Amino acid sequence: MPSKPRYSRGVTSRSTLFAAPVVSAALLLAGTASAETIVLDGDVPAEGPDHFFLEFDVPEGTQEIEVRHDDLSEENILDWGLDDPNGWRGWGGGTSEPAIVGVNAASRGYVPGPIPAGRWRVVVGKAKLVESPARYHVEIELRTSPTLEPVRRSAYVPPPARKVETRYYAGDLHVHSRESTDASATLEENVVLAKSLGLDWIAVSDHNTITQLDFFNEVHEKHPDFLLLPAIEFTTYAGHANAIGATRWVDHKIGQPGVTVEAAADAILAQGAIFSINHPVLDIGNLCIGCAWKHDLDPSKIGGVEIGTIGATAGGQLFHERAIAFWDALLDKGAKIPALGGSDDHRAGTSSPPFAAKVGSPTTLVRATELSTQGILDGIRKGATVVKLDGPGDAMVELEASTSQEAEPLAFPGDTLGVRSIVLRAKVTNGIGQSIRFVKNGKPEDEVPITTDPFVHTAVVTPPDQGEDRWRAEALVDGKPRTVTSHIWLRRDEAGPAAAAPSPPDDDGCGVAPERRTPGALVLAALALAAHRFVRRRGSRLRAPGSR
Repeated sequence: MPSKPRYSRGVTSRSTLFAAPVVSAALLLAGTASAETIVLDGDVPAEGPDHFFLEFDVPEGTQEIEVRHDDLSEENILDWGLDDPNGWRGWGGGTSEPAIVGVNAASRGYVPGPIPAGRWRVVVGKAKLVESPARYHVEIELRTSPTLEPVRRSAYVPPPARKVETRYYAGDLHVHSRESTDASATLEENVVLAKSLGLDWIAVSDHNTITQLDFFNEVHEKHPDFLLLPAIEFTTYAGHANAIGATRWVDHKIGQPGVTVEAAADAILAQGAIFSINHPVLDIGNLCIGCAWKHDLDPSKIGGVEIGTIGATAGGQLFHERAIAFWDALLDKGAKIPALGGSDDHRAGTSSPPFAAKVGSPTTLVRATELSTQGILDGIRKGATVVKLDGPGDAMVELEASTSQEAEPLAFPGDTLGVRSIVLRAKVTNGIGQSIRFVKNGKPEDEVPITTDPFVHTAVVTPPDQGEDRWRAEALVDGKPRTVTSHIWLRRDEAGPAAAAPSPPDDDGCGVAPERRTPGALVLAALALAAHRFVRRRGSRLRAPGSR
C-alpha cells in the first residue's frame, strides 16, 4: 500500500459532528480560479460511536470533489467515506488514496453522478486508535471542471440463465475486486482465474459498496457461460457479513441513530438478499480489524455461515473447525442455516503466505435448477450446499436420503423429511485415501475409509420422537474436515416412508461402506434381516446411546 500523505499547508480547525467545537472554516485557493480547497484539522473524538463526520458545504456549479485525508499516525488507522446531501456516496475504508467524485467518473468504491449543492460530509471510522490524542487532517478540493476521465459503466441487469440444469454449481462467495480499495484484482482477472479452476460463478463482495455492479454487464457480455453474483461485504468493527445478492447499499455505521446489526440484516433481507456471517472466528487482532463475529443477532435472520475462509492448505485450516463449531452452535438454537465458503481473495490468486487467499479456495457448491442469480440465491436459501474447504480438487460429497441404498433420493441438503426411518447416503467422488462420516446434531459418527471411486457410505437412521435431527456428511483428510455438506433434517412421521431391508453385500467392489444403524432402528433392522434370512451384518458393532 502506498505511504500515507503528509500535508504542510497551513490549516485552520473546523467543527465535526462529534469532535472539537467550531473554531473557523478556511477556504484556500488551490492555484486556479476553478478550484477551492477546504482544510479540516482536529482531534478524533475519544468517546461516542465508531464513526463521526466532518461537514462541508458544496456550492452550485461544482463538477468534481477530491478528498485527501491523513490520520497523522503510523499506529492509528482511520476509515474514510463520503456522504452527499442525499446520503451515501462511497466508501474507501482505510486506504491512503484520495477519493474523487465527479459528474461522469469517480474513484473506486465511490459513485459518480450529479454533484448536488448543499451540506456534504466526510465519514470517518475509528478503526484502530492506539496513539492519543488521535488526529486527522483533511483537504477537500471543489472543482468546477472535472479531472477524471469517464469510465464505461452501466446499470446492473441480472443476466439470463447461463445454464439450465439441476445440478451442483461451483463458485466462491467471497471475492474482492478493485472496488474494494484494499484489493487490486479486476473483475476480468477474477473471472479468468475462476474459469481456469472450473468454477461456474463467483460473488463479488466488495467492502460497503455496490459500485462493482457498474461493471458486471460488460463481463457478462464477454463471458456468457459465467455468472457474477452481486454481494456486499458488510464490514463493522465487531464482525463482517456477506449480503449475498444485494444490489442496494446498506448502512454499516453501527451506533449511529437507527443503525444496528438487526436493521442492517432486515435491510438486506428486504431486498431479497441473504445475510451470511463471514469468517466468524477469525480473531487475529489488528491483522484483520473486526473480522471475528461479536454481534448478537437473531439466528432466524442469518442465511449462511462461512465455515471456510481461505483454503485449508493455505492457512485457513487453523480456523475451519472452530468456524464449524460456531455454525453448529447456531444450529443448536433451532436455525436452519447452510454451510458456505469463500476465499476472501483480494488479488486474483497472487496473495502471499501465510494466508494466501485464492479464488475458489474454498469452493461452495450450490444445488440449483439453473445457473442464474436467482437460481443460486434460491439454492443457498434452501440450504442445498456443499463446501470444499481447500478448493475444487477436493472430494465431492453428495448427501441424499432415500428408502434404500439404490432408490431414488427423497431429500437433499436443505430438505426436511418426515419419516419412520430412512437411509442416509453419502456419495463420494475423488476421495480415495480420505475418510467419510456422518454428523448427527453436531456430533460425529464413526469414520469409514474411502477405498474406491466412486464410494457410497450409507446408514439407516430413525428420527427422534420429538423435534428434529440434523444430519450432514463430511469427508476428512488426516482426521480434519475437508468437504462438508449442509444438513438434511429428519422428523418423525408415522405415515412417512421407512427404510427398506438392506441389500446383500456386494462382492464385486462397488465401494459401498458398511451400514450402521442408530439404536432406534434396531428392531426394524432385525425384522428386515429375518425376513430376508440374513444373519450376517457388515460393519462395526452398534454403539450404546450417547457413546463415542
